[in-house]
Amino acid sequence: MVTLTLDRVGVALGRRRVVRDISAAFAAGTLTGVVGPNGAGKSTLARAMLALVPATGAVRIDGDDVAALPRAGLARRIAYLPQGQTLHWPLTVERLVGLGRLPHLAPMSRIADGDAAAIERAMARADVLDLRDRIATELSGGERARTLFARALAVEAPALIADEPLASLDPGHQIDVMELLRAEADTGKLVIAVLHDLTMAARYCDRLLVIDRGTIVADGTPRDVLTPDLLRAVYGIDARIETGGDWPTVTTFGRAQPPD
Repeated sequence: MVTLTLDRVGVALGRRRVVRDISAAFAAGTLTGVVGPNGAGKSTLARAMLALVPATGAVRIDGDDVAALPRAGLARRIAYLPQGQTLHWPLTVERLVGLGRLPHLAPMSRIADGDAAAIERAMARADVLDLRDRIATELSGGERARTLFARALAVEAPALIADEPLASLDPGHQIDVMELLRAEADTGKLVIAVLHDLTMAARYCDRLLVIDRGTIVADGTPRDVLTPDLLRAVYGIDARIETGGDWPTVTTFGRAQPPD
């Protein structure tokens, strides 16, 4: 079963330290939400897990240092769904999803039967089989999100990191994407998602990692982590946490007022 560990990971962008000595461990079969305010370092931390930015400390997958792995080898072990992807080329959905098989292909090689089967499975799981012949640049926001998710699934990596996968989606399509992330974790994959919607994170995630100013300020189940005091300290908001249902829900009232 795949494991991912962070040992005192730090990232500096220019003169600013964005991530500060973060240590954590992630296990297969779990969906972890990384939450926190804008500029907290969440996306930078996700990129550090993939060796996409220079970092101090160590990130290891199954004991192997990700920074020392060949790029294709790392891509076969951790699939990545980056935020804010813009589609420029008029590829069909099937061909776009097929790009997820590139880490498995030698230069100039063709898609083999096994790759075609993986593409088919990914499109089925993301519910885009009926879109296979559509041009990806002509899709709606929800269709595009599912297609890009399918491309990440086509890698068939044991781990998946999704950076703000709900951005610019309406509530219904946000639920669709979270259901997909939850389903991947339930199959035994290690799934990490950078999220902003706290109630959505609480509903679907097994664990929340709260980042503020580049450090972990809370780590645990949504019921343990989401408290009015934490939201006031981290987000600067007054909120009520309802815990009577199947998952906590967060109702915000406004900016927290400074004490008298």
